[in-house]
Amino acid sequence: MATVLKTDMHCEKCVERIEKAMAKAELDTTVCLADKTVTVNGCENCVAKAKEILDDLGFEVSEA
Repeated sequence: MATVLKTDMHCEKCVERIEKAMAKAELDTTVCLADKTVTVNGCENCVAKAKEILDDLGFEVSEA
């Protein structure tokens, strides 16, 4: 299951921070700066964890 989360990222540095944090949590994600999205490939727990990580990093999150 893939869930797309909209974020308020602004630059490549934001993308790097998100990708690093998701990799550390061993989450399967794809980050797209152009669309300002993070696609989470996984279960509901994975999506919840990704939202928590984004929140901890200071990004506003909503489901697309």
